[in-house]
Amino acid sequence: MTNRPFKQVDVFTSTPYFGNPLAVVLDGTGLDDAEMQRFAKWTNLSETTFLLPPTEPTADYRVRIFTPGGELPFAGHPTLGSCHAWLQAGGKPKSGACIVQQCAQGLVLIQREGERLVFAAPPLRRSAPSPTLLAKVAAALGLKAQQITAAQLLDNGPVWLGLLLEDADTVLALKPDHRMLRELGQKVGVAGIWSTDDSPPLIVRSNREARAFARTEEAPAGIEVRVFAAPVGIEEDPVTGSFNASLAQWLIADGQMPERYVAAQGQTLGRSGRVHVTRDADGQVWIGGSSVTCIDGTVAI
Repeated sequence: MTNRPFKQVDVFTSTPYFGNPLAVVLDGTGLDDAEMQRFAKWTNLSETTFLLPPTEPTADYRVRIFTPGGELPFAGHPTLGSCHAWLQAGGKPKSGACIVQQCAQGLVLIQREGERLVFAAPPLRRSAPSPTLLAKVAAALGLKAQQITAAQLLDNGPVWLGLLLEDADTVLALKPDHRMLRELGQKVGVAGIWSTDDSPPLIVRSNREARAFARTEEAPAGIEVRVFAAPVGIEEDPVTGSFNASLAQWLIADGQMPERYVAAQGQTLGRSGRVHVTRDADGQVWIGGSSVTCIDGTVAI
């Protein structure tokens, strides 16, 4: 075993322990697939990343992303958290204006907006889901057909069944049958838009969640998001950058959301993640969030 520099980072929050944790092994050289997978399963976090020298000449570093159940070609919170850890460990981008991260999906451009990092959402492929799949997922979520406003299969590396529900309260009230979702083999993301005359989302929830809102003072949100990924070993993900990226590309393109908004995710898990979404003048969607390091040291792998 080798002692390797290691950080555990909380992503999509400015307050430690209210976002989505990420384990980052800052030097993954010499580790094979099985060793990476074994460590990712041991951390039992939604994702664990391993940083490696890039093989693309324009990239600053390469990242491999593992869930407890397998490797991902791309994921959002590992993108931001890995970049945060790399910069904090002294990484210097080849270009002063941006950082270029290499992953299995390709090259991902990351920019700094003050203390927040933002990544360029990868190209999205989307299509209508089959009525059979939609009906089975609705049953697993306990939804009636009329509660689903729109549905799309979203592919930006990971493939999600995206559901836009009638409102944010319906999203928060869901009690999924994770066994059914695991058997279906389909990762699912759901979203509901907050009405402008609703009370601030977290204030009207349980005392625990109200305390979370008071302590984190995160930005108010225009949309509520939950993500269920039982097929890859994660029943519910605290905050999901890749799904929010594809969701934003879909909803902005279809006129459901403005070109700049904030998404909330993680309430039902006692978190208060915030995902900052912007579409620029060229049509590129950027996904941003704060990150904070909670553990800094070494790990023997």
